[in-house]
Amino acid sequence: MSRIRTLTLVAAFAALAGGAVQAAQSTDGLSRRVRVHNQTGLEIKRLQAADVRTGQYAEDLLAGAAVAAGASRPVTIDAGNNACLFDLRAELSSGQAVVKENVNVCRVADVYLTR
Repeated sequence: MSRIRTLTLVAAFAALAGGAVQAAQSTDGLSRRVRVHNQTGLEIKRLQAADVRTGQYAEDLLAGAAVAAGASRPVTIDAGNNACLFDLRAELSSGQAVVKENVNVCRVADVYLTR
C-alpha cells in the first residue's frame, strides 16, 4: 500500500474516533487529549491550535467534522515538541472566530469555548 494511501486511511480512522492526526508525538509522557465544549451557541466548523511560542496555527483538529452548539468533542493537541501551552482558534458557522489563549493542554481535561 502506498504511503499516501496509508496516511489517508489513518486520517480517516482518526477523524471517526474523534481525534486529530498528529505528525509527531511528544516524548514527555503527558496526555494532551482534551474535551472541547462548544458553548458558543453556534456550530464550530474548524478548530486550530498554535503553540504559544510560535503562534503558528496547525491544521483543523476536527478533520472537517463540525461540533454542534452545546456538544463536545475530544481532541489531541500535540505539536510533537513537548509543548503544553496552546492558543485555540475556533471558526464558527457565522464566520466569526473565537480565540482562547494560553490553554495548558497537559493540565486540563476540558476546554470551554464561549463567545
